[in-house]
Amino acid sequence: MQIGRVHIDDDELIERFVRASGPGGQNVNKVASAVELRFDVASSPSLPEPVRARLLAKRDRRMTAEGVLVLQAQRFRTQERNREDARVRLAAFIESGLRAPTPRIATKPTRASKERRLGEKRGRANIKQGRSGRGWD
Repeated sequence: MQIGRVHIDDDELIERFVRASGPGGQNVNKVASAVELRFDVASSPSLPEPVRARLLAKRDRRMTAEGVLVLQAQRFRTQERNREDARVRLAAFIESGLRAPTPRIATKPTRASKERRLGEKRGRANIKQGRSGRGWD
């Protein structure tokens, strides 16, 4: 499986077929069409170290404490389409770790924005000062 510049062997993926929940009539009780795909992010030799670190740092509920990504696909009625769906979702997850986030460049507020802020602050102070009970006879 090729994702960007990363190649993942099929023997690194663990697929388990289970019965899908939800509607489907009698067929749902007989056929194991849902797919549970497991990929060990923490110990995969295919992933470069920076990509692995970014993927493990993500706070994703599909990731176990041991660093194993568990994807469940049961959207389709056939095992093959669910298998393909799980692999596409795995590819999207890994692709999200390939791009390093751009570092934020600190900027200073402009003089005009400072003046606007202070002007609004003065206006708000005048409004609040006008609410006080002074000067009422």
